[in-house]
Amino acid sequence: MLKQFLPDEHVKSILDIKPEQLKSRGIKGIITDLDNTLVEWDRPSATPTLIQWFEEMKKHQILVTIVSNNNEDRVKAFADPLGIPYIFQARKPLGRAFNKALSQMGIKKEEAVVIGDQLLTDVLGGNRSGFHTILVVPVAQTDGFFTKFNRFVERRIMNWFKKKGLLQWEE
Repeated sequence: MLKQFLPDEHVKSILDIKPEQLKSRGIKGIITDLDNTLVEWDRPSATPTLIQWFEEMKKHQILVTIVSNNNEDRVKAFADPLGIPYIFQARKPLGRAFNKALSQMGIKKEEAVVIGDQLLTDVLGGNRSGFHTILVVPVAQTDGFFTKFNRFVERRIMNWFKKKGLLQWEE
């Protein structure tokens, strides 16, 4: 049961994910969370470093779609200036938004990765839908109201994974 929460990979930052590594594994698309994965949950726009990361992905023909549980105003304000497609109010961990992102990108499940900072939404949703999942350390140490409960549950799951030697994690 808890294996559904175990990511296939974990990295410190989304910036540690390189297009060359993805391409070598046949990856053509990224389905990524927004808040605390790309930027802090309360930061309205992308940092210059993140913009450069998006440009590198584009240069290597790797498609990116943002899939967020947040509202349209938040996601649109972030994604539109970058020209990145998005899905808002995704209801992760349900799989519908992940499959919609795949369809929009025109790629197969095996050609995509799901990246996020939460076990209960991003990793669980990606795993249940059959994607390769990558967990990142949250960008911010603070969270929105609903995420705080998820973090409490996640810490318990992470500690179990650590004890079993399944995951080394940095806070």
